[in-house]
Amino acid sequence: MNAEGSILSRSMSAWASALAGLAALAVAIGIGRFAFTPILPMMQEDFGLSVSEAGWLASANYTGYLVGALSAIGLRLPSTIAIRAGLLVIGLSTLAMGLEHSFMLSAVLLAIAGIASAWVLVFVSTWALERLALLGRSQLSGTVYAGVGTGIVIAGGACLVVMSLHARSADAWLSLGVISIAVTAVIWPLLKASASRDPVPAPTASAIWKAEYRRLVLCYGAFGFGYVIPATFLPAMAKEIIPDPQLFGWAWPVFGAAAVVSTVFAAQLKQFLSHRAIWIGGHLVMALGVVIPLIVGGLPGIMIASLLVGGTFMVITMAGMQDARRVAGPQARALMAAMTSAFALGQILGPVIVSLLVQSTGGFAPALVLAASMLAVSAISLAAKGERT
Repeated sequence: MNAEGSILSRSMSAWASALAGLAALAVAIGIGRFAFTPILPMMQEDFGLSVSEAGWLASANYTGYLVGALSAIGLRLPSTIAIRAGLLVIGLSTLAMGLEHSFMLSAVLLAIAGIASAWVLVFVSTWALERLALLGRSQLSGTVYAGVGTGIVIAGGACLVVMSLHARSADAWLSLGVISIAVTAVIWPLLKASASRDPVPAPTASAIWKAEYRRLVLCYGAFGFGYVIPATFLPAMAKEIIPDPQLFGWAWPVFGAAAVVSTVFAAQLKQFLSHRAIWIGGHLVMALGVVIPLIVGGLPGIMIASLLVGGTFMVITMAGMQDARRVAGPQARALMAAMTSAFALGQILGPVIVSLLVQSTGGFAPALVLAASMLAVSAISLAAKGERT
């Protein structure tokens, strides 16, 4: 093969890997982790689900995410096998959510989907970033992480269609389950093993407790707490203001669209800013987005929040994972998994605290202020003595 053909082949292989990563994250996070958010208003309508009960269901999903992230620290599986297994579990558990309406069984299914989602995020992050680097196309990382926003747009759009047809939440779950399995089947052959070491050696667990690693883990956990409140409850907050599903239902697709555009844009900023600087900026913009509904009333405030929070949450994820890869080197997967575990722990605490605060105060304002404060404080911590690329 001549040089021109070799370059073309590497480019096509890089794009195939990036698009496979995009699709995997669309299923894993856009559906496996966040389908509950746009379906929540329908479940409230169908089953009289309260905000408190919604918080417990969300926490079940986040608990599963924590278990999945912790298990990924020492899991010695080839990345592609872990990704495929996670995607299959997500598709099947999402389908099952449309067939069973027991509160306890729904919590179990959401927890299982959470475990699988964490596996896919951690292993796609290590597999895709390494593969793109080997192919000399690291700038395509933005395409990979745009998958989450793509999945959110698909999930939110499907829920809009279901609501417009006056169908039930079960129909939304079944539709997303079918989409998940179909996407998994399409990308299955594209999930090729990396040319380097795969499976990776078992990581050293103690390595993640270095001082710099601890700071990254704690700040990423603060991101999880600060982000989860609007991410889980934005559609429910919009529903309180505008009962028409054709209006409040747009909050989640807008959130996802902002995530798609922002990750692709942020990937191009690497030539001007370090991953750490992008991470810090993401926290500050997200903090503003979290409290904007308290400043701008009505649906406009909800939509601005969707843009600001949706436009930063995957930028932070991408920058955080890349910063972990830079800082930890061969132990990157252990650090990524530890950071994802902290993120999940923050998300477990978030809905529970929201449920308690809503019960005691009757509104979302105290929870939003607390979330924004944690994001701002963690941004300051990241800036202090921050390493530079």
